[in-house]
Amino acid sequence: MIKSFVEALRKPSAQGRIGGDNPIAVLDIGSNSVRLVIYERHVRALTPLYNEKVSCALGRGVALTGELNASGVERALTGMRRFAMVCELTKVDTLYVLATAATRDAKNGGDFITAVQEIMGVDVQILSGEEEAHYAALGTLAGMPNQRGLLGDFGGGSLELAGLDGEQVFGGETYALGAIRLQDDSNNDAGKALKIARERLADSALIHAQHLPEFVAIGGTWRALAKLHQILSEYPLSMVQGYRVAAADMIALCNEVLKQAKNGEMLDAAHALSSNRRNLLPFGAAALKAVLEIGGFSSVKFSALGLREGYLFGQLSDEDQRADPLLLACREYALLRSRAPAHSGDLLAFTNELFEKAQISEKPELGRLREAACLLSDVSWRGHPDYRGAQAVDLVTLGSFVGIDHAERAYIAMVLAARYNGLKPKKLGHEDILNLCTDKRQEHAILVAAIFRVAYMLSAAMPGVLNQLQWALDDEHLYLCIPKGMEFLAAEKMMRRFEQLAGLLNRQADIRIF
Repeated sequence: MIKSFVEALRKPSAQGRIGGDNPIAVLDIGSNSVRLVIYERHVRALTPLYNEKVSCALGRGVALTGELNASGVERALTGMRRFAMVCELTKVDTLYVLATAATRDAKNGGDFITAVQEIMGVDVQILSGEEEAHYAALGTLAGMPNQRGLLGDFGGGSLELAGLDGEQVFGGETYALGAIRLQDDSNNDAGKALKIARERLADSALIHAQHLPEFVAIGGTWRALAKLHQILSEYPLSMVQGYRVAAADMIALCNEVLKQAKNGEMLDAAHALSSNRRNLLPFGAAALKAVLEIGGFSSVKFSALGLREGYLFGQLSDEDQRADPLLLACREYALLRSRAPAHSGDLLAFTNELFEKAQISEKPELGRLREAACLLSDVSWRGHPDYRGAQAVDLVTLGSFVGIDHAERAYIAMVLAARYNGLKPKKLGHEDILNLCTDKRQEHAILVAAIFRVAYMLSAAMPGVLNQLQWALDDEHLYLCIPKGMEFLAAEKMMRRFEQLAGLLNRQADIRIF
């Protein structure tokens, strides 16, 4: 045993990682920062293995001098020498280097690219504004399947716009409206920056398209505005991915940020943000206010996925692109952290049968979340019994899942909290987070958790048991049908849980032996 453990420690990758493909990486050279993200492998549901950013403001002064900022170039190249070593240490199989607004606009961009290629050892792809818009939009769809609306990617040097219509991306516009560009062009005057943004966006065909009711925002400065809104509203989750705000509320926040900037001040809550983002916040507010007011959008939704993820998503096959990223990620978690991954399939079939025989109405989107809950139902088994529920809730609500909004996270969290802590509301905990789930979905979640609690007492989390059992119902009874020779499964604790489940269906619990 000790020998096998020592051998495991010597392996280059941990057993907590999915085997198979080698890591893949994207180095994104933007106007404000240079970021390297290494993903575990190239799949539909990407898992970041390593993520590091160097803030270098390459685009500072490009509009005035026509050249990349000299100190920014030095900082970027120094950072890339480290990035090259990190790629080597993590055994990156394929590296993509993408350059955006500042590099393509600067007269000395070619010299900079040559230096980057020498350090990183691969060619640099300089994307046009339209290509930036396209890949940013694909990244949004990778994280928000079937999203409709207008996508805006607000970087340091430019703003890219593209339309989203379910699985399709259309249009593509680029404007010299990045945070650094606006700061430079307005001479650090946020009020003037608002006027510039309105003027430059006035003729945008995409913003004026009436069939795009929601605006989807990407970019570090806009994500900082979302975080600021979460802090001020005491929102229970801190993640930006999938965070939706009424456009009127976001405009009100932008107005307050601009008002504070005019007086040379900032909101106290903004001190929770990085200093780099704080300085650019008023210019992000100016651009977002202009977009929301000109377009007349009803809401704004924030995405943490963008250009890098969209570039990799675009290389997948059509079949892989259509795969559900939430369920794929949940299957990986089940494989890595549950006692017996195959048990989740038995559990799904076990709940399916009861839903069918009890004629419980369920929309497809809720059935999908139930399947995700089945896959994640045993991921906290290593934890202390008193804290397994809390660990499961944290995994769901704070995990890097995509293809799911905050209310859907709360639904799965409620299933797992009740599965571990019991069905009574006072035992669930996490009230602020779970309240993001609607009342009707809460009832559904408690029912699913009640089935889980029965199932785990019957199967001990092992496959091959639940598929031997059957459900039956009449007007007064819920029957659990157990094969002869397995009567011992109807133990006292299991029966108490079975009675709870039957009570939720307004029936009495009974056992049938067949």
